[in-house]
Amino acid sequence: MMKHKRSLLSLVLLAIVLVLLAACSQPTPEVRVEKVKETVVVEKPVEKVVKETVVVEKEKEKPFPEGTELHIVQWSHFVPRFDEWFDKYAQEWGDENGVKVIVDHISYADIVPTLAAAIDAGQGPTMIQMLGAPSQFVEGLRDLTDVNMKAQELYGEQVQNCTANSYLPSIDKWYGFCHGWVPDPADYLVELWSAVGYPNGPSTYADLLDGGTKIKEQFGVPVGLGMSPEIDSEFAMRSIIWSFGGSIQDENENVVLNSPEVIEAVKYVADLYQNAMTDEIFSWNAASNNQGLIAGELSYIQNSISAYRSLQKIDPEASDKVGFAPALKGPRGDQHNTAHVWHIYVVPNYVPEGPELEAAKKFMLDLVANYDQATFNSELYDFPAFPSVVPQLEGWLEADPFGSRPPDKLKMLADAVNWTTALGFPGPANPAISEVYNTHIIPAMMGKVARGEATAEEAVAETEAQIKEIFQKWRDRGLVGGGK
Repeated sequence: MMKHKRSLLSLVLLAIVLVLLAACSQPTPEVRVEKVKETVVVEKPVEKVVKETVVVEKEKEKPFPEGTELHIVQWSHFVPRFDEWFDKYAQEWGDENGVKVIVDHISYADIVPTLAAAIDAGQGPTMIQMLGAPSQFVEGLRDLTDVNMKAQELYGEQVQNCTANSYLPSIDKWYGFCHGWVPDPADYLVELWSAVGYPNGPSTYADLLDGGTKIKEQFGVPVGLGMSPEIDSEFAMRSIIWSFGGSIQDENENVVLNSPEVIEAVKYVADLYQNAMTDEIFSWNAASNNQGLIAGELSYIQNSISAYRSLQKIDPEASDKVGFAPALKGPRGDQHNTAHVWHIYVVPNYVPEGPELEAAKKFMLDLVANYDQATFNSELYDFPAFPSVVPQLEGWLEADPFGSRPPDKLKMLADAVNWTTALGFPGPANPAISEVYNTHIIPAMMGKVARGEATAEEAVAETEAQIKEIFQKWRDRGLVGGGK
């Protein structure tokens, strides 16, 4: 039994040894070592060439060549603030356009002589601003049709009374460029007119005679309508003639002064002088009626708002007592006042084609584009010839930004265009009309009758004969129509 167990144990041990030997005899497996590719990022400074676009502002090219000059002559404005603005505007415009701009301001009385002298000499300023139709100089002025047409294209329809003072139909020529005009309303002292039953001032020429007579009798303050060789007298006397249904010429440029309506108007002026005025009106200058209103020495004048603006600065309380009314109506309801002035640029023929002329034209058009500034800085004295460029005007008149009390004192000027008439009404402002205006024939006629030196019939007949000679002279040169 013991022997059998040992044999079994020996067999087991043998089997274990055989298994181990078999295991040891197997081939050794191959061990492969794979190389792994590893990307290593090493930061190293690298010089880069970068193309960078640098925008260098180039100086704006000027519209006109270097050395271009523009010499402007115009009046010293009745509202000083305007000249301060205009001079600055002109210089800025010149800087923007590469033009040397020179602005000279002269007295209104020197405007016509300055233009006449420049044309005669064949040299002078580039452009001159006239205050009324300068058509008697038409032969010495450049045609500005292109500027006028461009302005209408850009800014719309021009006010008719401005067109009539810068266009001559007999030769189809725009001899000027009218950029603005000034209403010429009735100015009156509210307290005086209220005391005689007219709290809103006169509305007709009959009211003016009645109320003006009462005021002079009760308070010793006269009406102030001039009969002197100056612009305010011209405007007042023409306005009366038109509102009585008369005129110097008809729509066909025939002289028609000697009419019952004109004789009636002349007789009215004589009555007004005898009952409501003083002889001071025969020696006035253009400032006289303004000064009289400011001093409270005139109850009524026909003028722009410039005297009122001056009074606002001198004595605000006194300015509150100034009222305004539209043009007075005549015996048959006609209602016509001239404008106080028109702003009309002209360019004499001696200005050559080229940069100077083109700069003048551009200046005119650009001024219109900025006319809201012109109107504002004139303290609403200057109205635009192209209404579209000052849409604020009606609002300014309803609430005066310059301190009127009440604020809407000037709102009646909103429809001034409806009762404002050009110098040649009902015809054009032709050279004959311009000469009659500049030689002051109409105030002289009125004054002669007022002083009792002639009857109305005699004075009107004599004056018509003078005017017919003037018309014929210009008609012979082909610059006036008609012929009757």
